[in-house]
Amino acid sequence: MHVLRSVPSAAVLAAALLVMPLCVSAQVPASATILHAADATRLLPDAVYFAGKSAGTQARNSAGLRYSDGANVLAVLVDTSGYSTSVQEKYQGYLLTEVALDFGAHRLPAGAYGVGFVGDHFGVMDIGSHDLLQTAATHDAAMTRPRPLQILQGSSPGVYRLCFGRSCVDFHRAK
Repeated sequence: MHVLRSVPSAAVLAAALLVMPLCVSAQVPASATILHAADATRLLPDAVYFAGKSAGTQARNSAGLRYSDGANVLAVLVDTSGYSTSVQEKYQGYLLTEVALDFGAHRLPAGAYGVGFVGDHFGVMDIGSHDLLQTAATHDAAMTRPRPLQILQGSSPGVYRLCFGRSCVDFHRAK
């Protein structure tokens, strides 16, 4: 009789040990590899659609992330010369993301967006040029080699910084 009780207990213990790694891995932020311009360029289109026009991308000014599950986040500066001054002020780049991202307290679903820095804020617009979110940006005066666009490792695991020159905003993959 004692043997019969230990068999179900052993089965429950074995099942718990099999499920435990799945629970732990769901709580750990997905790791990502930073893609520099040479890598991101292979994934980006030559032109993007925004606010009723097609704008050429600046492949040399691109960056991205590739998460361990294969999902990508890509950013590229665009040629905004054909847009009105009011659009040019807010629209400097294009963000393509295959996963939801959190910028501060704002969640951004997967999609294609116009983005830019205005003063001390980072803004995101849908492809119709409608404002979706605005969050505080930082000016990184200590950055030794600012580039027109780059993605850098943030202050903690799973956090990244999107920077246009010295203007930066932190983001992470939404959970």
